[in-house]
Amino acid sequence: MAQRTPLNHTIKQATLGALLAGGLAVTGSALAEPQGLYSANELLDADVYATSGSEQIGDVEDILLDNDMQVRALVIDTGNLLDFQGNQQFVIETGKFTVATQDGNSLEEIEYRVNVDLSEEQIAQQPQYTNDWWQNAREGAQQAWEDTKEGAASAWESTQEGASWALDSIGEALENVGEQTQEAADRPAE
Repeated sequence: MAQRTPLNHTIKQATLGALLAGGLAVTGSALAEPQGLYSANELLDADVYATSGSEQIGDVEDILLDNDMQVRALVIDTGNLLDFQGNQQFVIETGKFTVATQDGNSLEEIEYRVNVDLSEEQIAQQPQYTNDWWQNAREGAQQAWEDTKEGAASAWESTQEGASWALDSIGEALENVGEQTQEAADRPAE
């Protein structure tokens, strides 16, 4: 278990703030201006609407985060509001939805409306939120995370090597200038 340090706690708090403030695509609709901070608790069970209609098509069942604690998707539960067969929970990736805020000045009264930028037919074609989907997505995200870490480590090593070479070259040049200056000072005045 990771030990909790004040810095670690501060980083987690800042990450949560960034997650809520920047991870969601937020719309500045007539309901309210963008808020800058959003409640995940209040987002759960928010009403969901498709772009093709004004009737509610479901509600937010879950919020999916990546290793950076950024929102990657919402799971919407269409229940019996749409005529879909089988599983009624669909994964809607970030970029395919926006969040509008109503009564954003009071935590007790805040409400969110999620607008999915897809038609009902397109929603039905989104991945279904199942254990198989979860396992595949988790493994894919973890592999992408590892690839990113390896790439960053390799870039850091290359940067360090380049900086080391540059510093060595500068050191050699300064040493040569110093030697030339010393030689010039040691020569008798002509």
